[in-house]
Amino acid sequence: MERWRLQPGDVLLVTDIQNDFLPGGSLAVAGGDEVVPVLNRYIDAFVAQGLPVYATRDWHPQGHCSFHEQGGPWPEHCVAGSPGAAFAATLALPPGATVISKATSRDREAYSSFQGTDLDDRLRAAGIRRLFIGGLATDYCVLNSVRDARRLGYEVFLLTDAIRAVEVQPGDGLRAEAEMAGLGARGISLGDLAA
Repeated sequence: MERWRLQPGDVLLVTDIQNDFLPGGSLAVAGGDEVVPVLNRYIDAFVAQGLPVYATRDWHPQGHCSFHEQGGPWPEHCVAGSPGAAFAATLALPPGATVISKATSRDREAYSSFQGTDLDDRLRAAGIRRLFIGGLATDYCVLNSVRDARRLGYEVFLLTDAIRAVEVQPGDGLRAEAEMAGLGARGISLGDLAA
């Protein structure tokens, strides 16, 4: 089994660990809460090495185009400033974590953490080359973020033990993982990180 050592130029990207995507939320991902303690261990590993942690969030205006009421595919979720848009209380983000808000325009959907944000500029300014990504949901925001990260030239590690899928269609999560692997993202789990 290949072991990966964290190094300067690495970043942890924690994707959309928000109340509305967890059990009881308006757009709950099955098992979404199970990734939180795993992500906390990744956060600990990055903080221990002095490496940056970024957290993305859906931060929708009222009446966002993705909502059912506007003809979109999803129930209302993650409205900016609402309890549902807040990060999970059990997510142990470090004080210095960088928060990236996405899908903030009423008339534009943005599944990718790069779309309509300054994430790429921030990562390049920080000398980031390798992106370790986990969170919710495998088949939407994680997939689209990995697509963009690979297109932009980042090396990508997919945290396979810290993702869960929406599964609008059965198998969507596995198909998304296969596509990400095809794009060159390496699937790893906590046990693959060298101490």
